[in-house]
Amino acid sequence: MRPSDPIEQHFTRLKAEQTRALHSLSIRTIRDLLYYFPARYEAAGPTATVQGVSAGTDATLFGTIRKPEARKSWKTRRPLAEAWLEDASGRLKLMWFSQPYIAKTLHDGMVVKVTGKIVGEGAKAYMANPAIDRTPLDPLHAHENLFTETSETDAFPLFPVYPERKGVSSLWFRHAVQRCLEAKVHETFPDPLSEQLRETYHLPALATALVWMHRPKKDTDATAARKRFAFEEVFALQLAMHKRKSIAAHTKALPVHIDTHGLDAFVSSFPFPPTNAQQKAIADIVTDFGKTHPMMRLLEGDVGSGKTAVAAATSYLVATSTPPNRNSGHLQVAYLCPTEVLAKQHFSTFIAYFKDHPIPIGLITGSECRKFPSKVHKEESTHVSKAQFRKWVANGEIPIVIGTHALVQKSLVFQNLAYAIIDEQHRFGISHRKALATKDGVAPHLLSMTATPIPRTLALTIYGDLDLSLLDEMPVGRKPVITKVLSPKERDEAYVRVRAELAAGRQAYVICPRIDEPDPSKELALQAKSVKAEAERLKKEVFPQATIAILHSKMRPAEKEEVMDRFSSGEVDILVATSVVEVGVNVPNATVILIEGAERFGLSQLHQLRGRVIRSTNQAYCFVLPETYGENTKNRLKALTTAKNGFELAEYDLSLRGAGELAGTSQWGVSDVAMEALANLKLVEAARNEAAAIIATDPELTKHPLLREAAQQREMLHGE
Repeated sequence: MRPSDPIEQHFTRLKAEQTRALHSLSIRTIRDLLYYFPARYEAAGPTATVQGVSAGTDATLFGTIRKPEARKSWKTRRPLAEAWLEDASGRLKLMWFSQPYIAKTLHDGMVVKVTGKIVGEGAKAYMANPAIDRTPLDPLHAHENLFTETSETDAFPLFPVYPERKGVSSLWFRHAVQRCLEAKVHETFPDPLSEQLRETYHLPALATALVWMHRPKKDTDATAARKRFAFEEVFALQLAMHKRKSIAAHTKALPVHIDTHGLDAFVSSFPFPPTNAQQKAIADIVTDFGKTHPMMRLLEGDVGSGKTAVAAATSYLVATSTPPNRNSGHLQVAYLCPTEVLAKQHFSTFIAYFKDHPIPIGLITGSECRKFPSKVHKEESTHVSKAQFRKWVANGEIPIVIGTHALVQKSLVFQNLAYAIIDEQHRFGISHRKALATKDGVAPHLLSMTATPIPRTLALTIYGDLDLSLLDEMPVGRKPVITKVLSPKERDEAYVRVRAELAAGRQAYVICPRIDEPDPSKELALQAKSVKAEAERLKKEVFPQATIAILHSKMRPAEKEEVMDRFSSGEVDILVATSVVEVGVNVPNATVILIEGAERFGLSQLHQLRGRVIRSTNQAYCFVLPETYGENTKNRLKALTTAKNGFELAEYDLSLRGAGELAGTSQWGVSDVAMEALANLKLVEAARNEAAAIIATDPELTKHPLLREAAQQREMLHGE
């Protein structure tokens, strides 16, 4: 068995469904399997055989399911599921009360692990409501390994619990990994971390860490292993970032003429005075424009903090600069947005900023191209053909181009691209940055922007190649949103406020976790409020006089645009939507938002949704309406009412419930193990310092081939 061997080579009984499940988890080789880590560990029960269980104790048993069925109890007619668990020593009844659907998920001959409390004695003993771990292992093989070898429970008192996918269970992973460890394949893995580095930070060797990760004898083993793999991943990412920064330092940028008087006049024409944070961010960017290598900067600002104004001011400097060795023409700006809604919004905003300045602005999306100003109506934009639009961009006649992914297509060629702005940076990969690079070894200045609150450790890790500017102030006159967490009995308070806002001519959002009602035939479906049903209920029972519309991700782009146009114009009073409005919806007249099923959203995502009503100087309200209102939910959601800003909330997220709360970890291209480590600033800074020291002496990592490979793998993953 070798690390690069395909999984199918050593697990010949895999079914097609299992293979698909493994591939969907990016598990194709033995190495991939050993790097698929447990999510948590469970303590083993007091016995591993049916014969040895005793009443009133918790037990973990392994065996084969027999005769699963759904029925009703004899006296109370309460629905239940039951089955028998059979092992080499005997059999025991399993019962799930008020969960008859579980019987549908079991079949005779299925090999499982069950954990639960033993109730009753003798012939009447049964395990009540056990947690069940299904596995497609061959029953005979499972019995030989699980029931005749009792030493494993003694040697490994902690059972790893792996994230499952339909077709492969945690128990399957447990035994598949055990086969690999028994074959000692993990001992052939080359360790990318040097012995000196491991000793400095007290990290176990790779082979030891793999064993401790999958088969820890005690909690400290698993903790040490997770620390090692977290450091390794963060270190590899830092190497990739420092390498990229080193390359950028040796790349040329087109010189931007710094017209301070023109810039001051442009900024003074804004409809509001710039904040100190905005002025500092503009100054940082202007300083970077004066350097010979391209700027690489991240502008992180809370919702409504004025990032677009910073982008517009700095774009003005670029668009009024002439290309080198020429007396006319313009340097160009590309402004990349993740959605058509956001691209059109920024196009309109830029028109407002530039209306008194004769600088053409273009918009390109998958559905249309527009140019401002129109030849006929100077204050408006006009539709143009894509062919004509591409020609004007290639000739340098449109200095500022705003668009979606259409902006980075090969068919769109800029004459003198000097400045690239990427909005909501985390939604794009490195490939998009590279697509904006120009020819002849010249690269544009890069400004990445995000309103997603990012803890400092995450910013240092994911955006280690970017300098950071923070917009930590709100524009003058913006009032803090009044946020209230309401129990189900208190929701009328939210409706009273919505009626008051509608009566004052304002508008409202209602956010729901689902699009459609759950299928009643699917017992395990998410039971949560849906956009369609809630819109009907609100119209019928709560706001009969209001105009209500819906918005969700399954609607066609034209439908979404039509709904948003109606909402923006004030024709729609209440917009019932999913979290699709989280980014890129700007309706200043909307002053109240209700978030249903709030406990199903991460805190940072709730903060983003709340940001939809921080768009004017009017007092805004956010009502958080969880479906369950236990102590954990209360404590977690309370942070929304106490945190001063999104950055503080993100740090709270990280400390309270780990990185999984940060609006979904997959968007950052970092594993769960590494995300856990981001609560440890010292570890991140240590990895960053070590990476910087290596890149300073070996920028191409030619003397560190294993580290070069690790850095390339992380960069590829992060750039997808």
